[in-house]
Amino acid sequence: MDWKNALKKNITRADELQDILHLNSAQTTQLDHILDKFPMSIPEYYLSLINWEDKDDPVRKMCIPSIEETDLSGDFDTSGEGDNTKMTGLQHKYHETALILSTHQCAMYCRHCFRKRLVGVSTEETTGNIDLMADYVRSHTEISNVLISGGDAFLNSNRIIEHYLKLFTEIDHLDFIRFGTRTPVVLPMRIYDDPELLDILETYNNKKQIYVVTQFNHPNELTEDAKRAVSALTHRGIIVRNQTVLLKGVNDNGKILGTLLKEMTRSGIVPYYIFQCRPVTGVKNQFQVPLLAGCQIVEEAKAMQNGQGKCIRYAMSHRTGKIEILGTLEDNKMLFKYHQAKNDGDKGKIFTLSLTPDQTWLEE
Repeated sequence: MDWKNALKKNITRADELQDILHLNSAQTTQLDHILDKFPMSIPEYYLSLINWEDKDDPVRKMCIPSIEETDLSGDFDTSGEGDNTKMTGLQHKYHETALILSTHQCAMYCRHCFRKRLVGVSTEETTGNIDLMADYVRSHTEISNVLISGGDAFLNSNRIIEHYLKLFTEIDHLDFIRFGTRTPVVLPMRIYDDPELLDILETYNNKKQIYVVTQFNHPNELTEDAKRAVSALTHRGIIVRNQTVLLKGVNDNGKILGTLLKEMTRSGIVPYYIFQCRPVTGVKNQFQVPLLAGCQIVEEAKAMQNGQGKCIRYAMSHRTGKIEILGTLEDNKMLFKYHQAKNDGDKGKIFTLSLTPDQTWLEE
């Protein structure tokens, strides 16, 4: 089945899960209320990875809504994306990078998504005029790379993907172009079963290096189909990198996280960030891991790696910048460094803070 037809068979309604989850009518109604605010969309492929005998299955946690999503504490925009929007669909927070929200659609709506405010819900922040965005990048020579994300960049048509590439590969001061996509994880046939997409990527990769940035969070996601999608990209010269999110009940275990990193490097995927889950409304209390515990988990995972796997950085995308979590000191103190900063005065700054054992984020 081709990827477009596969998408049409996605699970999107509560009643489609009624038998699988053994829901009564009241529970189904409750799930419907959650989906009114935070839509659900699960490819049959990804659903097939769930072990239904395990109520704590990690894949299940990432795709099937929980009653905890009704907890509306937290913030819908934890890293200040609205403040950095220069035009519809384009953000410019860091000097060197332009971020493009190319669509509000994804192949799957992850329950831990930090853009729950718009993914599957609103087009207000996405799908701007591509030519105007290219003009912006062209006039800002400090920008050295563009990250085309969303939603999921590979949910765009091949025609639109090619239009982005045609415009941006012609801009001299761009060093490379990145696509943010979780399709290798949740809908791998989008890649390995679409030779037209692969041809487009290979053609423009010969003009300017293309990176695909994806998100594997658990070893169970790294299936033979997923590896086939990654291989299809790397054989065309595309570099595949991974940003894992540290998630409670999914990968908050040093051995599990370490196994994921080892299997990714073996499969040609370069892991480079482990992100602290953000305090997003509908996500915060369900998935966040305390920072002190997270640091220990990451260090245990790193201890299992060879040189390539040890390149990962544990970081958070904070309103003030991308903050690297360097390690712990005595008395629950933690060492941080601005890996990237919104304000020039914070660039490279190292600082310490005393944390409480249950602290999951940094205040402004």
